[in-house]
Amino acid sequence: MGMLAAIMGYERDQYYERFASQHLRIGVRVLRPVKKTFHRLNFLSIKSLGDAIEGSGDFTGAGGHIQTPFEMVSGLHPGLDWVGYRIFIAPGEQDNGAFDLLHAALEKREQHYNLTMGVANFNAWIEKLTLNSGIQSLISDGLVDLHSAVPSDKVGRLDFSKGDYLSASYNYLEEDMMPADFIGNDNRILSKLVRVIYSTEGKPFSAEVTGPYFPVPDKDGVIQNILFIE
Repeated sequence: MGMLAAIMGYERDQYYERFASQHLRIGVRVLRPVKKTFHRLNFLSIKSLGDAIEGSGDFTGAGGHIQTPFEMVSGLHPGLDWVGYRIFIAPGEQDNGAFDLLHAALEKREQHYNLTMGVANFNAWIEKLTLNSGIQSLISDGLVDLHSAVPSDKVGRLDFSKGDYLSASYNYLEEDMMPADFIGNDNRILSKLVRVIYSTEGKPFSAEVTGPYFPVPDKDGVIQNILFIE
């Protein structure tokens, strides 16, 4: 949501209502294998601004330091591998025009702010834009290969095939709690959290899903079955 707001040039905390899930549907697929590492960073403890001219205040280090946990997502080999995602967006049930504005900006490459994955020094960029029209949702009572992150409450059963962890068919799934909606603009309090299941290997996984899913072709015409995070 923050990256879409950067494309449109919306100010911080001024896009929560515009991009709420009833207005804009967002889905995410991991394209390349990723891993997480956790670090503790020493930040300055700032409680008093002081006077910069006089050299007072906690920016001088007078307030000491505070250790902050920092999670980093990277490729399996950080010096060699990129982190890649495919983002799916579609109009929500209460379409407010956000989708059309995003599509126009992306098509013209009119990007207001630089894209980042989290903090400013994790630069990101867009490689390709594809518009798919007329895609109809499907419902299945059996196993389906899913390519995107899927809300856990939509998963009836996961199918795990036993095999060698070094084989090409090996997959690794994680379940996380993700923010979905906020109470409103200027308010970072969450109104909805969604627990999602996804592959950190960038591979499809087989599951039974309740409700509709969407068969979306990739650039080569290969179908990828996705759900939106909502």
